[in-house]
Amino acid sequence: MESDEGSDLLGGFRFDAVAVAVVDREGLVVSWSAAAARLFGRDTREAMGVPLWELLSPPGECRSVILADTVRAGHGRAGGTAVDFGVCPVPPTGHRVVMLLPSRQAVEWAQGISFFQALFAQGRIGVGVHDRDLRLVRTNISHGMFGQPAPGPGEPWEKGLHAADADSLRALLADVLRTGVPALGAQQSLRLADAPLRRPQVASISAFRLHDGEGVPNGVVALVDNVTKQLRDQRHLALLHEAAARIGSSLDIRQTAHELADVLLTDLGSLVTVDLTEGVLAGDDPPSTLGTRTPRLTRAAVACEDSRRAEPLLGEGDTYPMLPESPQLQRVQQGHAVTMTRDEAIGALSDPRLVELLVPEGAGSLTVAPLLARGLGLGAVSVWRTERPEPLDSDELSLLSEIASRAALGIDNARRYAREHRAAVSLQERLLPRAAADIAAVEAEGIYRPATGRADIGGDWFDVVTLPSLRAALVIGDVIGHGLPATATMGRLRTAILTLADLELDPAEVLTRLDDLIQRLAAETAAEQKDAVGATCLYAVYDPVEARITLANAGTPPPVLISPDGAVSFVEAPPGPPLGVGGVPYESVTLEPEAGSVLTLYTDGLLALTEYDDELGLWRIQEGLSSSWHPGIDLRELGRRMLGELGDTQPRDDIALLMARTRVVDASHTANWQLPAAPESVAEARKLADDQLDAWGLDRLSLSTELIVSELVTNAVRYAGGPVGLRLIRDAAVLICEVSDPSNTQPRLVRAGDTDEGGRGLYIVAQCCQRWGSRYGHRGKTIWTEQSLDEQGLGFLADAWAEE
Repeated sequence: MESDEGSDLLGGFRFDAVAVAVVDREGLVVSWSAAAARLFGRDTREAMGVPLWELLSPPGECRSVILADTVRAGHGRAGGTAVDFGVCPVPPTGHRVVMLLPSRQAVEWAQGISFFQALFAQGRIGVGVHDRDLRLVRTNISHGMFGQPAPGPGEPWEKGLHAADADSLRALLADVLRTGVPALGAQQSLRLADAPLRRPQVASISAFRLHDGEGVPNGVVALVDNVTKQLRDQRHLALLHEAAARIGSSLDIRQTAHELADVLLTDLGSLVTVDLTEGVLAGDDPPSTLGTRTPRLTRAAVACEDSRRAEPLLGEGDTYPMLPESPQLQRVQQGHAVTMTRDEAIGALSDPRLVELLVPEGAGSLTVAPLLARGLGLGAVSVWRTERPEPLDSDELSLLSEIASRAALGIDNARRYAREHRAAVSLQERLLPRAAADIAAVEAEGIYRPATGRADIGGDWFDVVTLPSLRAALVIGDVIGHGLPATATMGRLRTAILTLADLELDPAEVLTRLDDLIQRLAAETAAEQKDAVGATCLYAVYDPVEARITLANAGTPPPVLISPDGAVSFVEAPPGPPLGVGGVPYESVTLEPEAGSVLTLYTDGLLALTEYDDELGLWRIQEGLSSSWHPGIDLRELGRRMLGELGDTQPRDDIALLMARTRVVDASHTANWQLPAAPESVAEARKLADDQLDAWGLDRLSLSTELIVSELVTNAVRYAGGPVGLRLIRDAAVLICEVSDPSNTQPRLVRAGDTDEGGRGLYIVAQCCQRWGSRYGHRGKTIWTEQSLDEQGLGFLADAWAEE
């Protein structure tokens, strides 16, 4: 029977696409549909009585299928089109219904059915078919697949979800149904309506619009994948990467603790605290246990989403009270992370005062992970959850432990650096002289500022050395390298300079001998460390009697001279090579500054404040001194102001700064005479000295001074020739006597025998004064003595006078 009706629709299936023919017992066409007429190109009248197999090819195979008494299927061609057909007997008439479909369409329908069946059969991806009203028509979503009950047919899939998540999901499906634009991989939170604070499931939803046979939208299919664990793994991996990048960015213990707390905040908890032992903060090795023995824990860092929750708690820098013994604390001490509910944490503390200090308001759970590094317990990190009631699960606990382990290494590295840095600073401070010096020649002030943000301290130093005849040596230097090796080398150089200073050599000669010393040190150093042996140094000698400065430079920046009126200028001194280069001579230069001038010596760390631009650095130093200067300013204040003028930039290298204000001995406190090399000069020298002491009111020193002058002038006349120079210098504390002659012979103190006629002169001189020595000039030498103006320091002569 021919069917002229329109297509009957069921989803995307079209019945009118199937060609239907009815044949009798002999296979002759009795009737067929309009689709069959279109397929074969014949109307019903033309097809009546024609064997159907003759319209198909191959006819023989098709005939056996059509005439079979059972349901059969076959393949053939109809009007040039490949078709699949099926034959269904209709008893008792003996007629057969033959349904034909183009093979291409039959394959498509079969594949679609197979795909749809396979999709619904699997349980990994949820499938939901919705009608126009977004009611669920068919689904494979089982109970608990997304942490919620399975929806039933006719129900909305979002039934049972939290209102906000249900609205979001329904809006997603409605938008796909309205626009036809598919949603691909949209992430959707699936919180339950009866437990919105429970850890939510997250689904990846892809939705597509369905159409009927006429292309009219008639529903939406949604493919849902539970990506909760995948997203958590990705988030945990990202958190590990962030922890590796952020934690341990510096060698500061407290900053590293803050970095750890900040990384863990939000992702794992809403309040994070990091507690370290006091020994760790000081750089010492921590004790073997945490919290139960001294030193106690100290709160090093706090990170909180709501600062009001942290206000009543133990704050940063506060020391923990003694914690009671508990199984949880023992587990942490054994190196295990521990998770507790709020009630369990309160029970472990067992003291209302401890609860008030350590348990935040609204806390739901607590997780404590130890900070262990190299077998040492450095402290613990605590993660509180206040908004979410559930504690950390096993994956989050493993993540926290791994981050804590990495952070502990960073904290321990900072601790070990702090210990070495403290040792280096302590050693350097012990090796450096007192920062302030107030002597006859100069008023001096030294400032040392170590570099920040470095792993080691440097070898910069300054020194003020008191020399005979009221003179002073001013030293500034910088050893190559950092750390204890540089500090040790600095100590050796400073000791060598103190020894050379006693020889009263010319500054250029002092640097030459230091250069030789550096080369010997380099020869003793391992080959891979030779490049680290070297130093720069400036050595200056100031004579307040002659108001003269003589200096030599070995690679340091040019010194600055500030005149009493505030004029600032660089000292034009020949810049010699750094110590250790060898082969290049050093030159001395002499200045005659006004009394009250300030000589400023500094290391190159001061230039490093200006982004490695030495010219700009020198200009800024000059401007800083000019702007900070005013008459009578305290030298330490001047140094601080100058450093402040250079900005708040943290130094990349150590800075040593030495400022010395020159003084001049009043001319009335000195007396000079030149005497010929004649025997009568000895008596004349004694008289000149005695008259001068009488004029100064120091006649109590006449006897000792006469002995000193007599012996020294006698030796000069007898062994050196003339002219012989005699100079007396009066200071507030000492009387200085100097005898000069043209000889370079080194005087030596010897003990004469009982029968020796001479050799006792220097021995007598040594008994009459506090100390004595000699120095060499460009021509000849000078022997000097110092006598204390304090009567208690006059030696055996004072005793002799007392007896008289």
